[in-house]
Amino acid sequence: MVALTLGAAVNAALAGALADDDRVVLLGEDIGRLGGVFRVTDGLLERFGADRVIDTPLAEAGIVGTAVGLAMRGYRPVVEIQFDGFVYPAFDQIVCQVAKLHYRTNGRVRMPLVIRIPWAGGVGAAEHHSESPEAYFVHTAGLRVVAASTPQDAHLLLRQAIASDDPVIFFEPKRLYHAKGEVDLDLDLADAPPLHLARVAREGTDATIVTYGAQVRVALDAALAAEDEGLSLEVIDLRSLSPLDMSTVAASVRKTGRVVVTHEAAREAGVGAEIVASITERCFTFLEAAPQRVTGHDIPYPPAKLERHHLPDLDRILHAVDIVCDRVPGEVAR
Repeated sequence: MVALTLGAAVNAALAGALADDDRVVLLGEDIGRLGGVFRVTDGLLERFGADRVIDTPLAEAGIVGTAVGLAMRGYRPVVEIQFDGFVYPAFDQIVCQVAKLHYRTNGRVRMPLVIRIPWAGGVGAAEHHSESPEAYFVHTAGLRVVAASTPQDAHLLLRQAIASDDPVIFFEPKRLYHAKGEVDLDLDLADAPPLHLARVAREGTDATIVTYGAQVRVALDAALAAEDEGLSLEVIDLRSLSPLDMSTVAASVRKTGRVVVTHEAAREAGVGAEIVASITERCFTFLEAAPQRVTGHDIPYPPAKLERHHLPDLDRILHAVDIVCDRVPGEVAR
C-alpha cells in the first residue's frame, strides 16, 4: 500500500496499463509534453514515447473519432477530454459510434475505449469547466459510466475500464485530484470487486445516503455530523452509474427504510431521479418516508464566486436527512 493523491493514482493506473499492454495508447490535448492541465499524465511521454502518449489537436470530435478507428484496429485507446464541458463536440461520436458499433455489427466489432473526463465543480473554474454531464451518457445504451471517489477506486476502476472490451466513460472528480488515500498498486484485477459494483462506504441503520464522486466525501461528513445527534447514516458509493448496482442500494434501503440521494448535477431528469424511481419500485413497502434528492440547481453552472451556493453541501444533506427521519415537517429538500 502507498499513499497517493487521486491524480497520482490515475497516473499510476495509466502507467501500469501502458507497461502491461502494447495496445494501450493515450490521446488528448496537452497530455504529453505538458502532462495534462491537471498534470495527471505527467512523465508518461518520457517513459512510453510519443507513439503511445499522443498530443492531439484541440478537436474533441476528431480525438474520439481517431480513438474509434484505433479500437476497431485492435488497440485499446484511452482518451482524455481536457474538461467536462469540452466533451460536447464529441457527443455525436460517443453516442452514434462509440456506443453503437458493437450492437450495429452484431458483436463482431468490440470498442475497448476509455474516455477520461475531469469532472464537476468545486475548483473555481470558468464557464464550461465545471459541468456534470453524466446523465447524458447514463441514458445512452452501450456505454459503461463510472465515477471514482477515492484514490484506490481511481486506480482500480481505471485499470478495470482499460481491460474491459466495452466503451467506458470514466469520470474523475477534479476537486479530489489532490486528495490522498492508501492505494494497493498490486491488487490483482481478478480478485477485485467487479467494475459495476457499488460499495458501502459507511454502515448505518437509520437512513441511507446514495451518492457518487466528490459527493461521497460530503455524505461521509454528513454521516459523521449526524452521529453527534444520535443518527446512524449508511453511505453508498455507487462507483458505477451505468449499470447501476441497485441490489446493493436496495439492500441498504430495506434495512434503513429511509433514503437521501445526492449529486452535483442538476435535479431534473438527473441520475438521482432514476435511483429514486428504482428504489420506489424495489423497496416501496420498506420505505418509512418519501425519498429525498439533494442536487445542483437547474441552472447553467454559476460563476466561481457563486458555486458554493450551487454545490450540495453538508447542511442541505442533513436537512434532507431530517425530513426523511421525521425530524422536521414533511417537505421537499432543495
